[in-house]
Amino acid sequence: PNTYADQIEYFSRHVHNREHVAISLHPHNDRGTAVAATELALMAGADRVEGCLFGHGERTGNVDLVTLGMNLFSQGVDPQIDFSDIDEVRRTVEWCTQMPVAPRHPYAGDLVYTAFSGSHQDAIKKGLEALEVQAEAQGSTIHDIAWEAPYLPIDPHDVGRSYEAVIRVNSQSGKGGVAYLLKSEHSLDLPRRLQMEFSRIVQARTDSEGGEVDADELWRIFNSEFLERTEPYHLVSTTAASGSGAGDTVSATVRVDGKERTIEGEGNGPVSAFVDALGSIGVQVRVLDYAEHAMSAGGDATAAAYVECEIGTGDDSTVMWGVGIDPNIVTASLKAVLTALNRS
Repeated sequence: PNTYADQIEYFSRHVHNREHVAISLHPHNDRGTAVAATELALMAGADRVEGCLFGHGERTGNVDLVTLGMNLFSQGVDPQIDFSDIDEVRRTVEWCTQMPVAPRHPYAGDLVYTAFSGSHQDAIKKGLEALEVQAEAQGSTIHDIAWEAPYLPIDPHDVGRSYEAVIRVNSQSGKGGVAYLLKSEHSLDLPRRLQMEFSRIVQARTDSEGGEVDADELWRIFNSEFLERTEPYHLVSTTAASGSGAGDTVSATVRVDGKERTIEGEGNGPVSAFVDALGSIGVQVRVLDYAEHAMSAGGDATAAAYVECEIGTGDDSTVMWGVGIDPNIVTASLKAVLTALNRS
């Protein structure tokens, strides 16, 4: 590529009446360097490029105008080609040529905006979150600010793609991909240690069954593991009250192995009081970590609570996470404690 660019530069400098000459490039891809050679030759002074969409042409093909154009676009240079619906461009070319575009073809393949690797997923997740924070600070959207995300040279939205397939989960995936899908699809912002625990559960599923886990299947696994665990402990009703300087009290009706029990406890918060109440029926629980957040804005927002509990004492103790979702944050927290118990 550099030798080709040198030739273009030499010709451009020495040809007579340069201003009346259009230097047109017509590279082929016999050595796999057509795009690189074209980019360098354009920098060396060329005026025009002759190529083919997706690199069709003789032998190994002409320079790929899709890759070349989108490379320029990613660096802020308008290629003067409309790729805003790149899937339609691909379908048209595939129909005309009866040749499929490879799934990993730059910018247009099915998998090019997809990450399976755990470390890549984690980097993309953090990059997209940083863009959201930056966009919110500017009162804009991530589509309207300068794009900068790991492993994504362009905003998939610019070529008509969505973020739904950016992160996909299989046996190679780590906590980052699982956490991203739960947050983007279901507004659940899992604490780091819970991310690690749930990713191991998902990985065990993909190892045993093979293939991928999509967002719907991921939610079914999460729901089954954390939200549908209502036995042997199930919260029927609860009442919490804040005392004046004497801490909080909780009165709850809990179904234990199908039999309802009314328990009461005190503590420095509703969760602490509930744990105290559980002690009255011989259930030993110690809260190690706690997090909560609203899942949406507004007065009728649903809340999610995450509680890490040590259940039991001494050598017989076990550490488990529980999750609770409810319009009432106190109820969500108490449900989370019982979920941890039911998983132990």
